[in-house]
Order: sequence, then C-alpha cells, then structure tokens
Amino acid sequence: MIPFSILDLSPIAEGSDAATSFHRSLDLAQHGERWGYQRFWLAEHHGMPGIASAATSVLIGYVAAGTERIRVGAGGIMLPNHSPLVIAEQFGTLEALFPGRIDLGLGRAPGSDYVTARALRRNLASDADEFPQDVVELMDYFAGSNRRPVRAVPGEGLDVPLWILGSSLFGAQLAAQLGLPYAFASHFAPQMMLQAIELYRANFRPSAKLAKPYVMLGFNVFAADSNEEAQLLATSMQQAFVNLRSGRPGRLKPPKPGYLESLELPERMMLDSVLSCSAIGSPAAVKKQLQAFIARTRPDELMITSQIFDHAARLRSFEITADIQRAG
Repeated sequence: MIPFSILDLSPIAEGSDAATSFHRSLDLAQHGERWGYQRFWLAEHHGMPGIASAATSVLIGYVAAGTERIRVGAGGIMLPNHSPLVIAEQFGTLEALFPGRIDLGLGRAPGSDYVTARALRRNLASDADEFPQDVVELMDYFAGSNRRPVRAVPGEGLDVPLWILGSSLFGAQLAAQLGLPYAFASHFAPQMMLQAIELYRANFRPSAKLAKPYVMLGFNVFAADSNEEAQLLATSMQQAFVNLRSGRPGRLKPPKPGYLESLELPERMMLDSVLSCSAIGSPAAVKKQLQAFIARTRPDELMITSQIFDHAARLRSFEITADIQRAG
C-alpha cells in the first residue's frame, strides 16, 4: 500500500491547555515513527481556541528534537502571512539542525479570520495574489539564486523539499508549473479534489526537484475496535466543524452520543460534504473505506488526520491505520 503520513493540528481539548497539546503532539509523532508513518506535519492556524500549532516552525523543532527518523514539516506554512526570507531562514535553521528530515508545505490561505489576518500581516492588499511570486522567491533563497540581493543564512544551499498545498485548482496549477509535489486538503474541503488532481497531473512540468507528479491527499480516520466506538469518537470532530461553520470555534469537545441525530438537515448535509473523505469504524471497516478511496483517487501518499478528544483513543486510531497500511 502507499505511504501514510500524519497531519496534526495540536488540538486543545476542552478542559486541557496548549502545553498538554504540545506534549501529546510529540507523543503521537514518536508513536507514528515506531508505527512506520512517513512524515509528521503540523499546520499553521491563528486565533483558533482549539488549535495550538500557531507558531508552526517552533513546534516542528520541538517534535523533530524528540524523534529520530520520521520527516517533520509544515502542512502548511501560510506564506502570505510571512516574508519569504524569514521562512527560508526558519526552515534553513530546522534543516541545519535536523538534516534530511524537514518538509515545507506552503499554503495561500491566511489560516485565520480577517481580523486576525490583519493583525498578522498589517496590510492585506494583494498578499494572497502574490503567492506564486513568494513561492519562487522562497525557492531562490534556498537555491542561492543571484536574482535576490540578499541571502538566507541559514537556508542557502539546503535541500528543504517544498510542497504546494491547496483546496482549489489554483494550487494544482501552480504546483504543476513549478514541478513541485502537491498536497490537497481533501480532509476538510474535498469538493474540487478529483478535478485538481487531474489538472495537476495533466499539466505537470518536470523540474530539478521532481521528475513526475506526486499527489498527497488528506484523509480523516476514526478507527476503533468497534464501529460503535469509532462513530462516537468522530462526534468530537463533527462538533468542531459545526461550531466553526456557525462562527463559534472552540476547544475540541468530548464525544457526544446521538450528536448526528440531534442536528438539523443543513448541518447534516454540511458534514456529509466536508467530511466525505473519511473512514469511520472498526479495523475491517476502515480498511475497506481506505482501499476504496485509494482506488478512486490513486494518490501517491495519504496524509491521515484524526481529531479525537481522548489521547489514548487517538493513538489507537493511528495504530489501527498503520496496521492496515503495513498489511497492504
């Protein structure tokens, strides 16, 4: 079976705090390394009460220092929030400390609401529109291109793999033009997934970094020893999405029996859409759902995410998923 990796938002559970979330992220990465996951990515979000991974590069360093082999990276850095030079220096530093283990996924969205984005960037004018130029500038810093009047130290000359992240056709087209690997956010925005994959593969231009297209897809897994337990565990993520779309983001809530049945039809339909790329159930059920998704989309890699309230249950879900991957 194709490689599996882990996407972590360092979720803050209700009744817990950010420090606990960071320790649990490291614990998950250490388990993931033993279970054979390919990479461990953390995502940049800001102003979200239930997500602790805002200072993404700092947290990447913490996780990389506590692991030995697994690749650690950003899935992703929201580049319009930052100067490309600063990101080159941060990830050059990480690559110098942990050579051959750092990934840098780049996103175009702010990872926050408008007010928070303004506080981050001060000037929102055309920043997202400059994303392609910012990616090329970042590539130049790592390459030591003479097109730039300044140098990224550290960063220059270091091989930090860049990925383009996206949930629309824009990122697919850019990744294809630049000859970079492409990661699609199908775990929460699957609507344009198949079209984006097709566009990327059809328009891919080989580069010095990548000879052929490489697609990684986000996928939710809620695995447990029984279907009933898995369905209950998934209600924490379901609550999180409903609350977020209702303008009430909060900490990750405990599972809630009967939650789906309590929702109005529009909320049920929204969850069916945004969480359509998910596997929920016992090991046998999850294996069947994973195999069907892989057969339909033909990805080169899956990025597994699992927003589960209880840390032990979350570890168990990733363990079951790793067992499925190893068994083929």
